[in-house]
Amino acid sequence: MYNRRRRGFTLIELLIVVAIVLIIAAIAVPKLDKARMHAQEMAAIEQIKTIQAGQAMYYSQFGRFATKLEELGPPESGAAGPAAADLLPGDLAKGFKTGYQFILVGGPSGYTINANPQTFGSTGRRTFFSDQSHVIRQNWTAEPATATSEEIK
Repeated sequence: MYNRRRRGFTLIELLIVVAIVLIIAAIAVPKLDKARMHAQEMAAIEQIKTIQAGQAMYYSQFGRFATKLEELGPPESGAAGPAAADLLPGDLAKGFKTGYQFILVGGPSGYTINANPQTFGSTGRRTFFSDQSHVIRQNWTAEPATATSEEIK
């Protein structure tokens, strides 16, 4: 008698495997997006702390707070002095890093920092605020966080 050996998988078996993989992917992708946003939010908080440290060093060197991020960044075109203190990395001094936009407004007696997602709901779910008090505050809506927003603990 002729004994036929089966080789490989049938089409039905392959379709079942593909369906299972697609179901697993459909469950995992939203969790990956949440994890990525959370990582970018944590990075934004660390960048705010970096800006705060830069402001403290700037104040000790120049007797005032920087009025904009560029003043804390590296020198451009050979500029020196308060115009470029080289206290922050270049990308952060330009105001964009890890999916967030950073805005620094300085004055004679203090400063404010806002960190807002470049695309709310995609690069982050929270906005952040801080000032010379070093308290970091958050807002869970697209509106920028303010001095009255919830404190991060």
